[in-house]
Amino acid sequence: MRGQTIGIVGGGQLGRMLTLAALPLGFDVIVINPSQNSPASQAGAKEIVADLYDPKALRQLAKRSDYVTVEIEHLDADILAALAKRGKPVYPEPRIIKLIQDKLAQKEFLRKASVPVADFTKIDDKESAIRALHDFGGKMIIKTRLGGYDGRGNMVVGSEADISKALQLFNGQALYAEKLVPFSKELAVMVARGVGGEVAAYPVVQTIHKRNICIEVLAPAPVDSKVRVQAQKIALKVASLLNSAGTFGIEMFLTKDGKVLVNEIAPRVHNSGHYTMEASRTSQFEQHIRAVTGLPLGDTSMVVPAAVMINILGERDGPVLLDGLDRALEIPHVSMHLYGKSPTKVDRKMGHITATGKNLSEARRRARKAKKEISI
Repeated sequence: MRGQTIGIVGGGQLGRMLTLAALPLGFDVIVINPSQNSPASQAGAKEIVADLYDPKALRQLAKRSDYVTVEIEHLDADILAALAKRGKPVYPEPRIIKLIQDKLAQKEFLRKASVPVADFTKIDDKESAIRALHDFGGKMIIKTRLGGYDGRGNMVVGSEADISKALQLFNGQALYAEKLVPFSKELAVMVARGVGGEVAAYPVVQTIHKRNICIEVLAPAPVDSKVRVQAQKIALKVASLLNSAGTFGIEMFLTKDGKVLVNEIAPRVHNSGHYTMEASRTSQFEQHIRAVTGLPLGDTSMVVPAAVMINILGERDGPVLLDGLDRALEIPHVSMHLYGKSPTKVDRKMGHITATGKNLSEARRRARKAKKEISI
C-alpha cells in the first residue's frame, strides 16, 4: 500500500483535511489547485497549479496518481470520465458527479426512485415560472441547475415581479423551481460506500444556516428517534442508488409535520461532517480515503456524547490577522482547525471550531465561547 498516491481535484480546506487523513495511512497526495500554497499543500500534498478544468493538468494528475477523487463537484465530469475509461480509478464515479452537478437532474433521479423531495418543476421562460408559482401556492425558490452553492444561484419569489427579477439575475442560465418547504430543522447525514458496495452512515446531525451558509452543526441532531431512523434510512437508500464509492453528504429538511425530505446531495466530504474529526471513531475524511482506495470502511459511531462544530467565517476583506487563538484554546474540549487561506474575505470559510461535551448544551456553550474569542 505504501507509496501509492491519491490525486485530488481541488486543494482547498477539504483537500487539506483529506490530505491529513491520507498521510497516516501511508498514501502520498497530489492536488490540482488554481493558486500556489493551497491549504492542501500546506498539509503535505504535492501541488499542480492549474485551473480545475484544465484537461492537460487533469491528465497529469491522473498519471501521477493511483486513485483520483474530488473535493468539489463543479468540475468537467467528461474529462474525469475519459480518465476513468483509460483505467484510472475515479471516485465518486464521473457519472455521479455529472448527475449531482445538475440539480434538476438530481431531483428527477431521486423522485424516480421514490426518495422524498420537495415538489419541483423545470422552468423555460416567464410563463412556465408563473404557472409554477401558481401550482406551488404563491411562493417558491427559483434555482440555477448548475453551479450554485452557499445560497448562490437561488432566489425566493412570491410574485410575477419577483420572477422578472430572478430571470434577469440568472439571465440565460438553465433554471428550475422548487416549492418552498416550511421546515422546522435542516438535517444532514454523511454516508460512505466502499468499492465493494459496503455502506456506513454517520449519525444524523442538525445544520444551522445564516445567509444560506452553514454556521453550526449539532451532533447528534436534537430530534426524536423516529426522525433519526427515517433520515438514516433515506441516506442509506441514496447511497445505494448512487452505487459509487466515496463519502456523500445528504442534506435534508425536517418538515413541520415530521417528514424528512432530501434537499441536496454533495458527492464528497462535507461541512456537516467536520465534527467527526474529534467526535467519531473514524472521521469522514479517513472514511473517504478508505472508501475510494478499497480499504474497509471504519466505525462511524461517536466517541463522545455530543459535539458542536462552528464555522469561522471571514468578517472583512483584507490580510489575515489571527487573534484570540490562545484564549480559545484555553476552553476545555475545544479543537481549532484553521485552513491556511489568505486573504480573509467576508463569509469565506477560514476555519472551524469543534467542541465536545456531555450534552449538546455543554458542547455548544464551549464552541460559542471559543468563537467569540477568535478573529481572523
